[in-house]
Amino acid sequence: MRGYAIIAAGGVSSRMKLKSGESKQYLRLGRYPVIYWTLRAFEEAKTIQRVLIAARPEDINRLSELARRHKFSKVWTVLEGGRERQDSIYNAIEWLAEHTENMHRREPAKTVVLIHDGARPLIQPNEIDEIAKLASAFGAAVPATKLKDSIKRIDTVHQCFAETLDREALMQVQTPQGFWAERIIAAHRQAKQSGFYATDDAALIEKFFPEQCIKIFETGYHNLKITTPEDLDLAKAMLKRLQRS
Repeated sequence: MRGYAIIAAGGVSSRMKLKSGESKQYLRLGRYPVIYWTLRAFEEAKTIQRVLIAARPEDINRLSELARRHKFSKVWTVLEGGRERQDSIYNAIEWLAEHTENMHRREPAKTVVLIHDGARPLIQPNEIDEIAKLASAFGAAVPATKLKDSIKRIDTVHQCFAETLDREALMQVQTPQGFWAERIIAAHRQAKQSGFYATDDAALIEKFFPEQCIKIFETGYHNLKITTPEDLDLAKAMLKRLQRS
């Protein structure tokens, strides 16, 4: 199996309350920036051969230097992202398709692409490997966690709660999301042509390949996405716990 990873590392996040031009990818988490831990996990994952990073133009040199300094040998390229996350992933998908020629078409089940948020630094190498193996076997695999809280649908007109949803039938979706290369390339191209945008890559598979089963890989609550200052505080505590285990 050949495994490729695309890291979306262009996020700034207004909810982090950062100064203009700053990126949450470079906030300190322990001794290193957030993005270091993300790249280290994929460097150590046995199923991943190459890593592509989609970043803001002003961060390309910085990320390239970080990868070189920490000897992240799997980092293949750092390329320019787009306006939205999906645009960034599309740019990376097209770069990957061009540079792997027709490999993914000849042996689709042996070539998988994992797409991950750079701001999820606590994903573990063994989890990456399990997701890649499920994606190779079934065509698509997505990590998710069970909900802890009750979830209610809102009446947006009256701004009241309208319905309590069945928590047992719901899960909170995370990344890395893994897919057969030929399928996720096709899904992104169709989304681009039709102008369809989704909140994650699995939704593109659901839209354009509804027959595709997306396998669930249940993860722990450590694989959080750093979006608010509180998330960074929680990630620091979780990192210490993971390092002790």
